[in-house]
Amino acid sequence: MQTQSNLRGIVAMLLAVGFFSLMDGGLKQLAGHYPPMQVAALRGLSGLPLVVAWVLATGTVVGLLKIRWRLHLLRAGLSIMMLSAFAFALKQMPMTSAYAIFFVAPLLITALSVPMLGEHVGPRRWAAIAVGLVGVLVVLRPTGEGLFGWAGLAVVAAAAGYSLSAIMVRVLHRTDSSQSMVFWMLAMTAVGASLLALPGWVPLRLADAWVIAGVGVTGFLGQVAITEAFRSGEASVVAPFEYSALAWGLGLDLMIWGVLPDGWTFFGAGIIVASGLYMVHRERVLGRRRAA
Repeated sequence: MQTQSNLRGIVAMLLAVGFFSLMDGGLKQLAGHYPPMQVAALRGLSGLPLVVAWVLATGTVVGLLKIRWRLHLLRAGLSIMMLSAFAFALKQMPMTSAYAIFFVAPLLITALSVPMLGEHVGPRRWAAIAVGLVGVLVVLRPTGEGLFGWAGLAVVAAAAGYSLSAIMVRVLHRTDSSQSMVFWMLAMTAVGASLLALPGWVPLRLADAWVIAGVGVTGFLGQVAITEAFRSGEASVVAPFEYSALAWGLGLDLMIWGVLPDGWTFFGAGIIVASGLYMVHRERVLGRRRAA
C-alpha cells in the first residue's frame, strides 16, 4: 500500500516540477518585456482567479479569515521579493543556471530550522550544507567568469526568501488551512507587487496574453500537484524528484532560447544536488530511527 502511495507521490512531484518549470519559462519570457516587480504582480494576478475557484469548490471560504495575519503579511512580502528577484535573474541567465543556484534552498531550510523551529541538525547534515554552499560558489565563481553579479546574487536572495517562506509554512500549518495559505499568499502578492510596480508599469502587450494565462494555469496546477505529492508519498521518497527541474530547465533553454550553461555550472549543480540528496537520505535514516 505504501509503495503505491509513494508511486502516486512521485508521479505528482514530476508533474509539479514540470508545471512549475513551464511557469518559470513564462516568467522568463515576461521578464524580457516588463520590469521584475510587474512580473511578480502578473504572477499573482494570473493565478488568483483559479485559487478563488478552488477555495469556493472546497467550501473553505469561512476559514480564510481565521488566520495569523502578521505571518501571512510577512510571507507575502517574502513572496514579492522572491518573485521579483527571480524574474530579474531569469532575464539575464539561462533557466538551468538559475535552478542550479536555487537548489541551495533545501539546504538553507534545514539550516534555518535550527534557530527558527528549534530542530536538531547533526554534524553530517551541517557538513552537507557546507558542501552545498561550496557548490553555489562553484556556480557563481566570484573570482572568475562565473555568474557572480547582480543576477546570481538575486537567485541566492530568492532561494533565501523561499527558504524563510517554507519555514513559515511549517509554523502556519499548525493553525491555518492550506487553502488560506495559498489564497492569501497569491492575493497579497498580487496587490502588494501591483502597488509597488505601479509607478513603472508597462502597458501589457496583447501578444503576451497567452503567456500570462499560461503562468497562472501552470502555477496553480503545480501547486495542486506538489500538495498531492507530499500528501500521498513519503517526503524522503518524493523530494529528490524536485531535481528533475534541471532537465526541464535544460530543455527549455535549448528549445526556446538556444542557450546552454557552461561545464562549471553543471559541476556546481552536481555538488548542490548531491548535498541535497544526502540530506534526504539522512532524514530518512533518522526517521527510521525515531520510528524504531
